[in-house]
Amino acid sequence: MYRFLLAPRWLALHLVVLLAVPAFLLLGKWQFSRYEMRSAAQERTQANLAAPAEPLERLSTVGGSVDAKLKYRAVTVGGRFDAGNELLVRRRTLNGKVGYYVLTPLVVRDGEAVLVVRGWVPMGPTAEAAPKVPPPSTGEVTVTGRLMPAETEETTGISERSGLPQGHIMLIDTAALGKRLPYRLHGGYVQLGSQNPPAANAPTPLPDPEPDGGGALNLAYSFQWWVFIPIAVGGWFVLIRREARDRRAAAEAASTGKNAESPEKVTG
Repeated sequence: MYRFLLAPRWLALHLVVLLAVPAFLLLGKWQFSRYEMRSAAQERTQANLAAPAEPLERLSTVGGSVDAKLKYRAVTVGGRFDAGNELLVRRRTLNGKVGYYVLTPLVVRDGEAVLVVRGWVPMGPTAEAAPKVPPPSTGEVTVTGRLMPAETEETTGISERSGLPQGHIMLIDTAALGKRLPYRLHGGYVQLGSQNPPAANAPTPLPDPEPDGGGALNLAYSFQWWVFIPIAVGGWFVLIRREARDRRAAAEAASTGKNAESPEKVTG
């Protein structure tokens, strides 16, 4: 009765099921690992956002780098803004609008500085027009903001470009920018939250990140892939039972037909 399972089309179905089950299992595990990774990152972000501010020197060194685990940690640093070496970071969005980050070096002592994103400004009326950028405060200021790792093409998805207008950059790459500035830079950069004394006029401040659900969608996807496993196996079993039932019914019908014909042949 079950010899039909060796037919070519059934062998093909067996192969599909045998390949689908481990594939669904692995895809579910991959989505679950993404959920764990994103949940851990979200927990770390929330902890960093809630941590009290610390002096910049405790978390970032001159000529060093900032670990991604320190992203969004609050820091304080004092110094003087260097308006002459201010830069505009292109293709940055805020509230759905494209503009620039205003990146200004803060000289903390002779020969040393930290890059500070003072905020965001919108594009000019045309792509070639320069945006209106409020100048930085003069004199000594104390900045409180979020510590950020240096940007790369891999972490941002933004490609570096040549031939940009003077003072324009694509990435806040601390190591690369240190080669064009007249002082040594602290690792990473600071996203300004507030300064003392306050600026009379300033770019639009950047908001703190909002929770993204911590990978809840990945968790749902992992369970979805795993649910496909019993569906695939159950569907395969149902198809086999249905085929066997149909074949059994056909055999019984054929047998009944033969039995019905036999008396007529004897009588004839």
